[in-house]
Amino acid sequence: MRAVVQRVSRGAVSIDGEKKGEIGGGLVILLGIKHGDAEADAKYLAEKCVNLRIFADGDGKFNLSALDVGAEILVISQFTLYGDTRKGRRPSFIEAAPPEISEPLYEKFVENIRQSGLKVETGEFGAMMLVEIYNDGPVTLIVESKEK
Repeated sequence: MRAVVQRVSRGAVSIDGEKKGEIGGGLVILLGIKHGDAEADAKYLAEKCVNLRIFADGDGKFNLSALDVGAEILVISQFTLYGDTRKGRRPSFIEAAPPEISEPLYEKFVENIRQSGLKVETGEFGAMMLVEIYNDGPVTLIVESKEK
């Protein structure tokens, strides 16, 4: 499981021109799921994301987590995170898990984030979405679940 985690001043997602979710300061998490991922990956990655110390303390140092600052979180499913561009010009998505596997794991990841007590908004799994990301810093990290 792979997450692109961005610290944001705000974020939003719209589907067919209608706003589906919106957050203030916090994290936008783009989530990709690959073959072989399991609920343990969703739990590990959710805990990792909410505990990343990427928010500044009073001295301007990255010492605070999303939990520490009461961040809001927007989670967007994004199978393209497992696009392989090494050959040719068209990405291959064979590493990405099919919807029947990835959708329940996406939902499990979101549930795990919600259990932290933070406000969580989402897009819609499998939908064509317009995502607004106001990257703060910019701070962007790629976080992966544990290697098997």
